[in-house]
Amino acid sequence: MPTSRASTTGSARSTGGGGVQSLERAFDLLERMADAGGEVGLSELSASSGLPLPTIHRLMRTLVACGYVRQQPNRRYALGPRLIRLGESASRLLGAWARPHLARLVEETGETANMALLDGDEIVYVAQVPSKHSMRMFTEVGRRVLPHSTGVGKALLATTPDDEVRALLARTGMPAATEKTITTPEGFLAALADVRRQGYAVDDNEQEIGVRCLAVSVPGSPTATAISISGPAGRVTETATERIVPVLQQVATELSQALSS
Repeated sequence: MPTSRASTTGSARSTGGGGVQSLERAFDLLERMADAGGEVGLSELSASSGLPLPTIHRLMRTLVACGYVRQQPNRRYALGPRLIRLGESASRLLGAWARPHLARLVEETGETANMALLDGDEIVYVAQVPSKHSMRMFTEVGRRVLPHSTGVGKALLATTPDDEVRALLARTGMPAATEKTITTPEGFLAALADVRRQGYAVDDNEQEIGVRCLAVSVPGSPTATAISISGPAGRVTETATERIVPVLQQVATELSQALSS
């Protein structure tokens, strides 16, 4: 792998926290690129980061040489394919770390527990622990779904500004998975307002008839993450919801602490 110019010139400095400043800046730029949709210009990065253009240009040249960023024909910079392997490995580990917490959800609620991430405009399931009931829900790990028809999608987008939610829905469309799927931006934004007010999200037969799902986001997680339980609508009733939601919220808090430690 090519050696960073910052390392060879001695310009990399340790920060007050014991880190290397050039590395911290490079990772900050990658995260800003991800927040911007994966493709940005140098002037945009300079405006958002406060770093001078020569510094950003030097860091981006190193990232391009390493394959983590690629320069587009229009001279803008995009996240590179080498990041895919890192992301896939990290998501597998994230699922492994979450499994004990999901197992606790299954023990305390009796229903299947799931963990999902927001990946671009889609929801991807990264971990699951199935219920012990003979009638239970299965969601394949790695499955991708659109946010508007899922409890985890609502939980993950509840804190996103309305204009960004509208833009996402315009890109994905809002196809009906069932007759109860929300299919208008106004209806989905109203559902997100309910999530913010209640502290949890509900998928009430919207992804699959006969299935109810309750979901909460994992606060402070390094990437947008939610956990949920899903089960037959006859078991995940309004009465059961009152019992299950506090458990979901507690497990989400504990998982957040585990991921940040």
